This record gives sequence, structure tokens and C-alpha cells, in this order.
Amino acid sequence: MTDATLVAGVGVPDTKLAREATELVRDETSELIYHHSRRVYLFGALQGRRRDLAFDPELLYIGAMFHDLGLGRRFHDSGRRFEVDGAEAARRFLREHQVPEDGVRRVWTAIALHTTPGIPEFMEPEVALVTAGVEYDVLGIGYGDIAPADRAAVLALHPRPDFKRRILEAFTQGIRPKPETTFGNIKADVLEHYVPGFERGDFVRTVLDSPWPE
Repeated sequence: MTDATLVAGVGVPDTKLAREATELVRDETSELIYHHSRRVYLFGALQGRRRDLAFDPELLYIGAMFHDLGLGRRFHDSGRRFEVDGAEAARRFLREHQVPEDGVRRVWTAIALHTTPGIPEFMEPEVALVTAGVEYDVLGIGYGDIAPADRAAVLALHPRPDFKRRILEAFTQGIRPKPETTFGNIKADVLEHYVPGFERGDFVRTVLDSPWPE
């Protein structure tokens, strides 16, 4: 067994750690999330190559594979943002495999911040590139940065049929049980569109209505 296989010139880790992460994600998530997570790794790595960033492929892979794990049913009652649930699951997984704490921290941060634009790009490459892969696959940010042939090679392995509608449905189902976790973040947009009666938190109203007397 080789340590990596190539897709669009990008090495996909084939280590014991990566294989076990893949197996866990396949067991706990849908085909939609599995293929999306693999694309996040590949598109993130391709953006890393374009930006000439030196990154640890194994850590980037774990971050990508776990980044949406927190949408799963077993986390619906956690009371925490799904990003934190995924980050915590990745931390437990990595510590069980004796990964050094600096690597654990990078993966945790990459997952926890992947829906917080404007910050990850200034952090370690693994953190920046999980977000870059998510932004590419979900939002199409930087769509022209990756060559059409490379994009096609990724989609040949991990297709995205009706992805826009299906990923929004997955977001809705994952965060609908804990709407309070959307305050101040982009997932409030999802519930506002798809959950009748949802009222998003208002930061200005929260400040003005705080118990401070002035």
C-alpha cells in the first residue's frame, strides 16, 4: 500500500490514519458529505499548490474529512455549533492515534473556523486550506483558480449531482435542532430560508437590550 494516490496531481494520503478517518466518515455520514469532504481536501490542496503553501497533507485530509461530521444526528442535542462538534470529534480521533498536539490544534482550528470567512486565510496552511476547499466547493469562490482538467479529474471521482440543493438540505437538518447556535454566523441564513418561523438573532438588538442600565 502506497502512502498516497494522485488525483489531479495531488497526493491523497493513504496512511493508516487517513484510511481510518475515511472509514469513520463513511460510517457516520451520507454519501453526499463523504464526496463533499473528499472534494474539500482535493480543492484545498490544489489551492495550496497554486498559492505555493507548504502543508501537511495528512492533517489537511483529516480536517477536510471531519469538517462536516458535526452535522450528524448524534450531535443534534449537543447545544454547540456543528463546527465545534466536528472539531472535537477530530481532536479525540487524533489523540487516540497519538498525533502531536500541534497537529491536533491545527485540525481543530481548521474545522472550527471553516465557516468564519476572513480569518483562516491568515493562519497556518492547513487551517487556511480547509476553508479554501469549502469555499471552492460550496460557494464557488476562486472557481477559475483551478484548471478545468484538474476540476474534472476531481469530479470524476467525487461527483456532485444536485449538490447545491442537497448540501443546503444537509445544513438545515444538521442545525435545525439547535437554532440558537446560528447567532452571529452564516448558518442563520440557512434556517431563515428553510425553517418557517425561524427568527435570527440581531446583534444590535442584543446590545441595546442587554441588562446594562445606561
